[in-house]
Amino acid sequence: MSTITLFTSLPEVAEHFRKDLTGDHRSEKDLILFFAHNGTGKTRLSMDFKQLGKQFDADGNVTQRDTLYFNAFTEDLFSWNNDLENDTNRFLKLNADSAFFEGLRELELDVKIESFYNNYTDIKFDINYDEATVVFSRSILVEGVEQTVDNIKISRGEETLFIWCFFLAICQLVIDKDPAYNWVKYIYIDDPISSLDENNVIAIACDLCNLLTTEGNTVKIVISTHHSLFFNVLYNEFGRKVKNKRYFLHKKDADTFALQDTNDTPFFHHIATLSELKKVVDTNQIYTYHFNSLRSIFEKTATFFGYDRIDRCINGLEDDEVLFERALQLFSHGKYSIFDPVEMGEDNKDLFKRIFNAFVAKYEFSFPQIFNEENQPHNT
Repeated sequence: MSTITLFTSLPEVAEHFRKDLTGDHRSEKDLILFFAHNGTGKTRLSMDFKQLGKQFDADGNVTQRDTLYFNAFTEDLFSWNNDLENDTNRFLKLNADSAFFEGLRELELDVKIESFYNNYTDIKFDINYDEATVVFSRSILVEGVEQTVDNIKISRGEETLFIWCFFLAICQLVIDKDPAYNWVKYIYIDDPISSLDENNVIAIACDLCNLLTTEGNTVKIVISTHHSLFFNVLYNEFGRKVKNKRYFLHKKDADTFALQDTNDTPFFHHIATLSELKKVVDTNQIYTYHFNSLRSIFEKTATFFGYDRIDRCINGLEDDEVLFERALQLFSHGKYSIFDPVEMGEDNKDLFKRIFNAFVAKYEFSFPQIFNEENQPHNT
């Protein structure tokens, strides 16, 4: 059984990560990769980690910092002006008041951003540093003649990629030891792959690994994600290239966080998903989207045992497996969002409980062992 450490707050977890990255010669790590479900507190943890690296003067002004970070707040520094009146002059606005954009004109980031962005799309862009805006264009063929369409509104995925490439260009400066970023000791990356299809997720993971394992890089890295494919690709790509720790972060309750060492396997988070479902079954707070999670567990189980269909996971149970299969198909293929949760009716809750309890009974999951309930919170 892998080690599980309990913490009573996210700042304690952040301190633990810093100790991992600054330990003695034998235990010091270069990278931390961890998986956590949405709602666990990944973004707050990234801010707590950043905050621990700040120093302040007597007036409360920041005099020193050590963490370059990418998270939801980074994405909020970019916003669209859609020219609702004329619908022609569309551009992406940069928040020029943020320290994130300091000195960008002198650093000539355009070329670096373009070198990353061209890996994923053929869209062109132009940054106006005086106006703090970005306009986008695309080339199209009209009757065999190439034409440029200016001031386009790019998709959400293309925007995510642009912001990500903007950040990667700054990371490149850090790794190249540009004097403007000599203060960076840590790069903290939280979930950069929202709104992206799986092909781009894999490409980003591979490109990120190649960049961060550049020879001579001395900056320590923390990467968090709720995306299982992204986690597993990074897990395999980093491999033995860097000294690393890999974790699953699980929120046990409002005051306790469990940090599970996943060095034994990259798939522990599927077991943790079962724990989340066990919790909703016990509390009867079951929402429609929980069927999506249950179906995902069935699919992983079917793959593990080599089953050709997920109903094989419940084959032989005393209850009606045909009914179970129909329920899984019905609920897991519905458009149920974790961002717009709808609680199930009592009949469907009962059905969910029957499916879940029969499944864990058949495969003899032991929840107290999985989550080491006897562990006491970590004391700092």
